[in-house]
Amino acid sequence: MNTLVDIAAVQQRVAALNLPGKAFINGRFVDALSGETFANISPRNGQVLNHVASCQAEDVDVAVKAARQAFDSGVWSQLAPKERKKVLLRFAALFEQHMTELALLETLDMGKPVSESAGFDVHAVLECLQWYAECCDKVYDEIAPSGPGALGMITREAIGVVAAVTPWNFPMLMAMWKVAPALAMGNSVILKPAEQSPLTALRIAELAAQAGIPPGVFNVLPGFGPTAGRALGLHMDVDTLVFTGSGEVGKLFLQYAGQSNMKRVWLECGGKTPNIILNDCRNLEKAATTAARSMFFNQGEVCVAPSRLIVEEGIRNEFVAEVLKVARTIAIGDPLDPATQLGAMVDKAQMDRVLGYIRKGSEEGARIILGGERASGALADGFFIPPTIFDDVTNDMTIAREEIFGPVLSVINARDHLDAVRIANDSPYGLAASLWTSDLSRAHSIIRSLRAGSVWVNCFDGGDITMPFGGYKQSGNGRDRSMHALDKYSELKSAWIDLQD
Repeated sequence: MNTLVDIAAVQQRVAALNLPGKAFINGRFVDALSGETFANISPRNGQVLNHVASCQAEDVDVAVKAARQAFDSGVWSQLAPKERKKVLLRFAALFEQHMTELALLETLDMGKPVSESAGFDVHAVLECLQWYAECCDKVYDEIAPSGPGALGMITREAIGVVAAVTPWNFPMLMAMWKVAPALAMGNSVILKPAEQSPLTALRIAELAAQAGIPPGVFNVLPGFGPTAGRALGLHMDVDTLVFTGSGEVGKLFLQYAGQSNMKRVWLECGGKTPNIILNDCRNLEKAATTAARSMFFNQGEVCVAPSRLIVEEGIRNEFVAEVLKVARTIAIGDPLDPATQLGAMVDKAQMDRVLGYIRKGSEEGARIILGGERASGALADGFFIPPTIFDDVTNDMTIAREEIFGPVLSVINARDHLDAVRIANDSPYGLAASLWTSDLSRAHSIIRSLRAGSVWVNCFDGGDITMPFGGYKQSGNGRDRSMHALDKYSELKSAWIDLQD
């Protein structure tokens, strides 16, 4: 992306893009059987980018049949792990060659700044794909300690047909967190991207086929949740469904599994991350900069966004002032401008939803100290909300309880570290938490006390592909990233052989 030095250079590259719009089933692009399409709208200006196939239940049937036939044939599932690795590494190499194109598609489709899609997203996707490619021939089975009279073997096998339903906030990355380990284990995969952001999923499927992933092994079905998503959840021949998105939809998938074949369902359903700042935090400037930039990264459309800023009262006024200073420097603008730091909400519905939460916060007594309204002027045609900060928030307010998924930060006062932990845990979510303190012993104690799947100390969103990611409570179950992710895409088989005469 270093050739995209300014918005004119970016727009020149955008004009040359080919926007995919058909479903990808059994190794080729096809129309939906109904012929229906939906308008894919860019959040930067509200204009139609292209029209995309609107897959229905009958398209799901075709894709599942292709995935099952491919799995049963053994063309991928029974391929030697070292051979699967070679194909996935070719897939990664092709992805790397097309990262500029994919970053631009991502920005056009969901509104994030091109500096983020090119500077973070594509590199994280590449790392994920390369890492799981290397995992293919590094997963060992086990021999039970059975003694000389028997042989107990514990083997891990691909589970079969995997449906992955992914969100619009990180379309490529959330898809690859699921697709890469599922393919590495030898499964067939059907990916349903969010209807707001289908472009990169369709382009990635094409690259996968070019790399040598056989027809039927990786399919992409664009469409809507109540149609394509529901059909996948209810399908009797889908073995596992993995989902990242809202708790409301996650609970539907659990119901669909119970109504159909009891398929495994693995969920990551968001969060309400507490960011705890204690009086003994040594570097308030670093903590404040991290608090602001992490909250407004990707327009706040991040499942781990540190939206509850819990500050111990001894440093509260000083710290909030520092956060405000940083937030005011964040440049909102056209996502295609490399200078932009905060882009557009993914669509009008999400913008209206966030604005509704802002109104609710004011009605319940919180005080807006920054932002709070839709952007106007040159950005009026798009779906933009500037950084918004509420002070005087209590943890029982709606803006502190529900996931807003937008650039809205709530400042909550804590009497001491025990009160901070109590407030942090007082949530239906438990995806992540952040803590800033110079007391190592206290940090260890608080880590144990926080009911969250990830805890970051004196940083935010620490870790990499080697660390599992997932939550407690209504943030879901199962883990993405690391070798632990392979558990979701495999079955354990126990075999006992009697060796005695």
